Amino acid sequence: MKPSATKTKTEVEEQELESSKKKRPHPTLLLIEDDEDLRQQMKWALSSNYELREAVDRASAVEIVQNEPVHFAILDLGLPPHANDAIEGLAALEDMLSVNRDLKIIMATGNTDRRHALKAIELGAYDFLEKPVDLEVLKVVLQRADYILRLERENRSLRKQEDQTDFEAIIGTSTPMQKVFEVVRRVAKSDISVLVIGESGTGKELIARALHHQSDRARGPFIAINCGAIPENLLESELFGHEKGAFTGAHARRKGRIESADKGTLFLDEIGELPTALQVKLLRVLQERCIERVGGRESIEIDSRIVAATNIDLEKAMAQGQFREDLYYRLNTVTIPIPPLKDRGGDIILLAERFLQRIADGAGKKFAGFTKEAKISIERYHWPGNVRELENRIKRAVAMADGNRITPEDVQLDSPTVGYSGYTLKNAREAVERELIQRTLEKTGGNITRAASELGVSRPTLHELITRYSLR
Repeated sequence: MKPSATKTKTEVEEQELESSKKKRPHPTLLLIEDDEDLRQQMKWALSSNYELREAVDRASAVEIVQNEPVHFAILDLGLPPHANDAIEGLAALEDMLSVNRDLKIIMATGNTDRRHALKAIELGAYDFLEKPVDLEVLKVVLQRADYILRLERENRSLRKQEDQTDFEAIIGTSTPMQKVFEVVRRVAKSDISVLVIGESGTGKELIARALHHQSDRARGPFIAINCGAIPENLLESELFGHEKGAFTGAHARRKGRIESADKGTLFLDEIGELPTALQVKLLRVLQERCIERVGGRESIEIDSRIVAATNIDLEKAMAQGQFREDLYYRLNTVTIPIPPLKDRGGDIILLAERFLQRIADGAGKKFAGFTKEAKISIERYHWPGNVRELENRIKRAVAMADGNRITPEDVQLDSPTVGYSGYTLKNAREAVERELIQRTLEKTGGNITRAASELGVSRPTLHELITRYSLR
């Protein structure tokens, strides 16, 4: 009798499971143990589920991790030439994690080494087991480590996808940022004007981009212009464009930013810096939806959404006659306030870790993370320059760090009023002055006028101080 060609559901599932097992390569496990008998026991117990590599000392272990994609390691805490203490084992741990921070290292230790094993956990080890190692327990620990490793990879993959979503690279799980995201979702699809307010460095342009990418104009251009960064005599041409011969140097017709944003979004950053004469012209654009290029007579219809941002109090500017009330209400259909970094709670460490990962990868370096003390310093600092300052601090830390973890000294978050033992009064005063100027520049996004105003000095004096202290 010819056998049936129809398979049961159970048989199909078993075949698929076996097939997936064959396709999935075994993870690589590095055994670092100078006792050959112990290595042979572990090889016998683990060879069916892992690609095994062997090392007998720190140098050979680090070389393997440098040259191969190792997933797990079992590390004897007592390695030659110091088999009776933990010096070599802890050094091997740090060296391997500096090469591959994702490596899951399980420490094997004698009963008397428990204090050192806890130190190893502090340095980044995944777990530790006491000798003689129970092989069944070891298998369970490795299975759990494999599960954690896959979760971490999936999490990184999801984070990369999130970076490409409608909220761009904005990271925020805190309640204030969730409120911001909710407002963005609600108003993105409409064409109403939005005013984004917040301190320098809080990510106002990222919010504007998120509004654009979640809107029906997402296929159109996103055009940004910083109204405070362009000299007043050039700003009108930048915004409205110009005709050939409109002024000296206008050798050809040129579209302005407003016209270039047609069918898309125009982002006007630092709108509070817009000169009064141009405020009148921008108001006409918002009312009549048309522009005239500088030196032109043709009225050009435009279809763009306006998103503006400011870090100054526009209501105060209106009271002082520096900002038009009618323009303010045209721009301010919906206001999205961005909280300063110090009010975002757990987002601070989340951002710091993300910056560390991205910046370290770009620099070709590996770090196991921040020390406990560094995290405390980061959380307690008031961050006057907000997210921009945090990112700059992490860049500095990646460049300066010697170990595999970032310390408070690497991030340079020591108070400028302490820690000057051995300084002369002149040296201490200069150190405080330099730090204060640097932080003010970070807070104001490099705006010399505002930084000079906050510091109570003239622009020429601030330029002189920046040169003296070699600041950016």
